[in-house]
Amino acid sequence: MHQSVPAALCAATLSNLLGVLLTPLLAGVLLSGGPAAVSAGKVGDIVLQLLVPFAAGQAARPWIGEWAARNRTVLSWVDRGSILLVVYVAFSEGMVAGIWHQLDLPMLLCLFAVNAALLAAVLAATTLVSRRLVFVRADEITIVFCGSKKSLASGLPIASVLFSASSVGLIVLPLMLFHQLQLMICAVLARRYAASYQARCEQEQLSAAELASA
Repeated sequence: MHQSVPAALCAATLSNLLGVLLTPLLAGVLLSGGPAAVSAGKVGDIVLQLLVPFAAGQAARPWIGEWAARNRTVLSWVDRGSILLVVYVAFSEGMVAGIWHQLDLPMLLCLFAVNAALLAAVLAATTLVSRRLVFVRADEITIVFCGSKKSLASGLPIASVLFSASSVGLIVLPLMLFHQLQLMICAVLARRYAASYQARCEQEQLSAAELASA
């Protein structure tokens, strides 16, 4: 199944950069009545945790780019491991903060349902828009998957800087649930896209064989 990898990388990078810049401002507007409520120190901490490593990696590409390409398999495990650690830390902080005791089962189910409805709406909207704009299949896949992604890898560090340690676990709970839900749903979608692509390839091979034998 072909995907527009460059487009996916550009979309993910732009989304993370905009998130780092806009999230503190939006948090100040929504929570405290103005963007000035978020101190420059907090913005600096977010930049230090997210933008500085990104910029350092880009600057080091001339020296480590070829090595990274040769060791892509090993580095992919490092990447997945870091995401796993982020998820583990988020759930651990939630356990320490006692968020599972602050929410009863009906409230947790309601939160899960809201996340599911939000994910379904985003997936439906990105699929509809990509098809109405007549994107090719590879670009449609990129739009659908990238359009719904809200990663703990960026969200948790930002929330940890903006909010107190005692409240951050409860605040990021919707993101934790959304992240796990999107992983499960997108895995099912990926298999469906792969099956559709395989069926289309087989149909094209069959049609070519019929034309050759005619």
